Amino acid sequence: MTSDSTSELRAAIDIGTNSMHLVVARTDPDGGFDVLTTEKEMVRLGSGGGEMKELAPDAIDRGIAALERMKQVAGSFGDVDLVAVATSAVREATNKDVFLDRAREEVGIEVEVISGFEEARLIHLGVLAALPVFDKRVLLVDIGGGSTEFLIGDGEQVVEARSMKLGAIRLTERFFPERETTPEAVEECRNYVRAALAPVAYELGGHRPEVSIGSSGTISTIATMAAELRGESLRQMNGVRFTADELEAVVDLVLKTAPSERKRLRGLDLKRADIIAAGGLLLSEIFRAFDVSEMTISEFALREGALLDRVGASATASGSRVANLRRANVRRLAKQLDPDPEHADHTAMLATMLFDRTADLHGLGPEDRELLEAASIVHNVGLFISHSSHHKHSYYVVRNSEQLTGFTEHEIEIMALVARYHRKSHPSSKHAEFMAIRDDDKQLVRVLAGLLRIAIGLDRGHRQMVQSLRVFSSDGVLTIEPVAADASADLDLQIYAATERSRLLASALDVDVVVQERQVIESDHFSS
Repeated sequence: MTSDSTSELRAAIDIGTNSMHLVVARTDPDGGFDVLTTEKEMVRLGSGGGEMKELAPDAIDRGIAALERMKQVAGSFGDVDLVAVATSAVREATNKDVFLDRAREEVGIEVEVISGFEEARLIHLGVLAALPVFDKRVLLVDIGGGSTEFLIGDGEQVVEARSMKLGAIRLTERFFPERETTPEAVEECRNYVRAALAPVAYELGGHRPEVSIGSSGTISTIATMAAELRGESLRQMNGVRFTADELEAVVDLVLKTAPSERKRLRGLDLKRADIIAAGGLLLSEIFRAFDVSEMTISEFALREGALLDRVGASATASGSRVANLRRANVRRLAKQLDPDPEHADHTAMLATMLFDRTADLHGLGPEDRELLEAASIVHNVGLFISHSSHHKHSYYVVRNSEQLTGFTEHEIEIMALVARYHRKSHPSSKHAEFMAIRDDDKQLVRVLAGLLRIAIGLDRGHRQMVQSLRVFSSDGVLTIEPVAADASADLDLQIYAATERSRLLASALDVDVVVQERQVIESDHFSS
């Protein structure tokens, strides 16, 4: 690819439990890219405890310093669009806000904490760009320091994905804290992993994957060591294969070598010497559970997937593969749990119409519009649990759903809060979940929930009578006039219900909101 006016510089940083990775690339509008540079630093952000519930101060310091260096590397190529995603260590830490706030304030990077399922989806994107497996059903395995991601993919489709709290650092801290791999500790580790993998192997193995793909440091290191054992020196990792027998040979070699001597093993990354035993045992049990005979290495993983995802997100919302995936998953959740998904769809249409026609007042962007649409579609999924307090149940269901792949943790939290405030009390300082988000996000939730409330009122009765809206503002008054498909329709109920639900939006936008019958209007601020 040649550099021209249509190409862009983009970078992605993957903040893992063990390592931090950077990729800088020049992309084109068709989604292709040329890698300009990559960087990796062993940060050990999640090291220091078996459950890794808290980031140690020195680990946070290392992470912030590494982020600063990677930002400088990316910036050396010019004006670059940078995205950073964090996985298991940050995701699980009770003090993750300390790291996130420092990254924002000291480095100027907004780190997105992604779910395990989103992590698997992004890795899958990277794999599809690295290997010719688009026409095959694949089992993808990515072993990190704190978690392992499993995914069954069929072409672009994510068939199923699972994230497990099994990682090379986590298992090392639990079973080999002194790095000594005694037979008793090895057996205990194997049994623990085997029991944990059994239900996942049963659920995913039934899809009968045709090829097994491995990505990230632990598996790549084992592949390199396997190549050394067969007398092969690798020039690059992408597409390298190793068999189950070769894996067992590597694991046996690691276990019979004293911890102090492991750094001498050919092909072993020196910085992984202390965790390779646990990583090898984990992969060995994965091979056994899924009956894997051979695994292929993908050199692309999370960082490349995040970069590709960013390229897709910059495309038009209707044409973006990622946007379509997100919308499909939102609709699937609503269809499963909402007793009247047609009402939710109609509410989403009215809410986004109202969003568009009040743009001058709220100043929000297309990404916020998409979150409003998604929250509108799923706002009633809490009815699956019970009608009483179903808005609170909706928050819980959305926040903890495993189906909303394509969204970041931050986006899911905003969607869940907007759904939670679609009825009853307004956002309040008494609500812990609301107070936990940033101030700018608090205003976003208030505006989006305010728009949703009015849209719900405009479909009072669930009959989809209101088909359009006339909206105009003047002198601090926002006027909304519902338009029915039948000009003679009586919309008194809808007007009353929308008016009753208008106070949150009025407060958020600092205007008076009037919902009224259609009038003859002469105003420069009219929107049709």
